[in-house]
Amino acid sequence: MPIPRQPVRIRWWIFAYMFAFAMLSYVQRTSIGIAAERIEPELHLSQMQIGWMMWAFTVMYMVMQVPGGVFGQRYGARLTYFIVGVVGFIATVATPLAPVLLAGTGLFLTMVFFQGLLGVSQAPVFPVFAGVCQSWFPAKQWAIANGVQTCGMNLGAAVAPPLIVLLTQSFGWQGALLWISLPAAVLTLAWAWYGRNTPREHPKVTPAELAELSALSRADARPLTWPRLARIAADRNVLLLAVSYVCMNYLFYLLNNWSFLYLVQERHLSALQSGFLAVLPPIGAGVGSAFGGFLTDHLVLRFGAKRGYSFVPIVFLPIAGLLLLTVVHVSSVVVAVAVLTASFFATEITEGAYWAGTMRAARADTMAATGVLNTGGNLGGVIGIPIVAYLSGQQHWGAAFATGTAFAVVAAALWLLVDPTRNDARDAAAIGGRPA
Repeated sequence: MPIPRQPVRIRWWIFAYMFAFAMLSYVQRTSIGIAAERIEPELHLSQMQIGWMMWAFTVMYMVMQVPGGVFGQRYGARLTYFIVGVVGFIATVATPLAPVLLAGTGLFLTMVFFQGLLGVSQAPVFPVFAGVCQSWFPAKQWAIANGVQTCGMNLGAAVAPPLIVLLTQSFGWQGALLWISLPAAVLTLAWAWYGRNTPREHPKVTPAELAELSALSRADARPLTWPRLARIAADRNVLLLAVSYVCMNYLFYLLNNWSFLYLVQERHLSALQSGFLAVLPPIGAGVGSAFGGFLTDHLVLRFGAKRGYSFVPIVFLPIAGLLLLTVVHVSSVVVAVAVLTASFFATEITEGAYWAGTMRAARADTMAATGVLNTGGNLGGVIGIPIVAYLSGQQHWGAAFATGTAFAVVAAALWLLVDPTRNDARDAAAIGGRPA
């Protein structure tokens, strides 16, 4: 007698939308850095000015993390992601259209503004996904869900270089940015039709799927108040994770934003060659984030949350830093790309631990808490982009990579102080039960 096939759980269709939003957000956000080789001479901009555009995105993205998480926690993922898509579309389309109307300083400031607006639009993407994950997935799958969604982010970063280079050759850099805005618009409309905030709201979720959720997943946050938000922001583990994430993301932004220009300027490859070779580091990062989520969930089941979440960052972040030190000392371009890829793999393998660890510490206040986490993460970019822009502009790539090594070691060391289960007893007493 054949065994009846189980239908795909609705949570995985919801996850597919989240994956696509993460992927397309990174196509949008990396487009300026990839198109910089054309933008600089055509608009008479310097590499430092391109760096300021990236910095504007990162500052606004960072500043809006907590507000984005709070907004998502209050109004739900369905409305929040719709707004993300609409505002992101406007910002992406406005950037290539600005040179049609403006020139000189006015043009530069306008492009900075729209890169900042793009940062505002994308700020809720990952904090709100963490809340979606907390509501829709069993706790034993939190790290893998976060890791695979981060894989989508890195896949977007991998697809962007060759895609934008090829589109630029056919339509110019302005046409390329206009074309990449269309898939995001379609995704936004589809999400507005299909998406829901919680499993209980979706008409196709079965009782069997609801029964698979753990008590941690079913926890509903009370309306968020200022005192509770302050307590979340001051929580010891949330702060430790956020500071560690500052340091880890210094490394991430260095690898994600500057690998393409490193291959062009230091290794003297053409834009087309660099566009295709620059695919490899983010692919390595995507594989790392997905595998890291799976590995972290396995370690948590075997050794408990405290040791299980900390193992991967403590081991792999120093490895990522050491690999960066070797990039400028290898003569082969192929080996240099392989080392960059391995370093990005070792960096992004830690994503599941950061996000699931914060979710475990915050529970029903996941969106607000991961907003704090990702504020820290993007502070790493705010700190790092001007430093790397200056050092790379002076052709001091070795010094730029060495700063990444130092931040990686500090990020790993802070995990020695993290205990995501620290609030279990307090939370259990508050609801009159035992720790989960």
